[in-house]
Amino acid sequence: MRISVIGTGYLGATHAACMADLGHEVIGFDVDP
Repeated sequence: MRISVIGTGYLGATHAACMADLGHEVIGFDVDP
């Protein structure tokens, strides 16, 4: 499954990492590079 995470602060980054560990394709977006 492809998952987009909008906002990669503490919660967004943790969520993205966990979803990637489960085998999902994850991309994260944030306004602060």
